[in-house]
Amino acid sequence: MDTPLKMAALGIEHRHIFGMAGNMIAAGGELVGWWNDGTPETLDSFVERFPAVPRVDDYDKLLSDPEIGLILIADIPAHRAELAIAAMEAGKDVMTDKPGCTTLAQLDEIRAVQARTGRIWSVDFSERFEVSSVTRAAELVAAGAIGKVVHTCGLGPHRLNKPTRPDWFFDRVAYGGIICDIASHQIDQFLYFTGSEDAEVAMASVGNYANPETPGLQDFGELSLRSTKGHGYIRVDWYTPDALPNWGDGRLTILGTEGYIEIRKYIDIANDTGTDHLFLVNGDSYEKIDCSDSGLPFFQRLRHDIDNRTETAMPQRHAFKVMELAIRAQQLAEQGGAA
Repeated sequence: MDTPLKMAALGIEHRHIFGMAGNMIAAGGELVGWWNDGTPETLDSFVERFPAVPRVDDYDKLLSDPEIGLILIADIPAHRAELAIAAMEAGKDVMTDKPGCTTLAQLDEIRAVQARTGRIWSVDFSERFEVSSVTRAAELVAAGAIGKVVHTCGLGPHRLNKPTRPDWFFDRVAYGGIICDIASHQIDQFLYFTGSEDAEVAMASVGNYANPETPGLQDFGELSLRSTKGHGYIRVDWYTPDALPNWGDGRLTILGTEGYIEIRKYIDIANDTGTDHLFLVNGDSYEKIDCSDSGLPFFQRLRHDIDNRTETAMPQRHAFKVMELAIRAQQLAEQGGAA
């Protein structure tokens, strides 16, 4: 791994590109070029952060460069599948922002191309991969600290920041719906912590309760999942109040047969400042656990997988299944909600 992994970005429409690129650079990557159609809201911040990285006018120039091994994609959600398919066809591995795609037809094509090319198609579920307290929770669960996991409850509130949002943000077809988009994070966590390879969407609903002037925006969503391994509930929304000093009070509760873990990922309004507040309760203790040294192993593992053609960061089937369930839950919600 002494040789840097050369990377390029196709689409910088979402600010998740900063975490994707920054964490892969920390794992030994080198961002060597980027492309975006038009002038995204993120442009000034991206150029400020990566001033030496050139912009190209045609992404084929990046896909045809034999030295580039990984393509990062944070374009408009509905466009990500097309870019990922082109990248894999060009012999590149892919890390896309969530959602990795917005329709089952797109997912079917991604699956077919990935199987044919053998490339890696990964989705940066940042609410697990970029949160050190979730890393620590995974270690505790693996060590048996709460017994067998039987339920997860994932909450994903977000700040709307409506005046700053681009037009595509309010276009249901463009962003894929609130469950397909935001709730893919929590679906990923449910499958991961319960050890489920598949699940059933038992209930799903969406609504627009606070933004009637932008009817294409879904500002609330919920769903429940069940599998042979466990059950889960997910709620996502765009209702973060103005007084909260960050974008959202994201939480995850993991219930086991011998205890539970609660993670207050980004803020704990009752206690400390800072992030990554993890609380463990089991038969031996109840305590708050320091997560400062837990790290973000996904990105180094992905680098290892690219070099060695392995699946240590995330099984390929898992990435596919998360997006399949997210899209199916979105469809169910828009069809009436009951399975």
